[in-house]
Amino acid sequence: MSESFLDRMVSQLRSTCKFYTGYPKDLGPSRIIPFTSERQFVQLLHEGRPVVVAFTIKCTYTQHLDKVLEEAAATFYPHIKFVRVECPKYPGFCLTRQKNEYPFVEVFYNPEQAAGHGKSVDPNITKYSVKVLPFNYDQSVYGFREYFKKHGFKYSETN
Repeated sequence: MSESFLDRMVSQLRSTCKFYTGYPKDLGPSRIIPFTSERQFVQLLHEGRPVVVAFTIKCTYTQHLDKVLEEAAATFYPHIKFVRVECPKYPGFCLTRQKNEYPFVEVFYNPEQAAGHGKSVDPNITKYSVKVLPFNYDQSVYGFREYFKKHGFKYSETN
């Protein structure tokens, strides 16, 4: 049984259309990096790319945010990394952010080796200076794009 003309046309539109059509997009494998440890997070920051971090708990709003994060992570990959922290699993990391309302998003960027900031007892310890900005734009791919433009983040080969 062959596909109808309409089915082929809709399939073609879905694969080439850059605008939201109401249908879920095929984003491929998830580009969101699950938070597993602070060490893994520091290694990710050391790569030198901005990292968008979603601090989440299980609630209906988080389900919406997850969909937005999946699409944004696929859109801006590999220039900007996206990490999801499930706060009930990693309360210590989430509590250091000193926020009361979940979920929330912050952007970590500009890891610079903190040279000459006091003497470290252990020469194997490297200190980094990381800037953290709250994400207070519309939680959508468009909102992330506007945020990245405002802060001068490189998020594609063309900008």
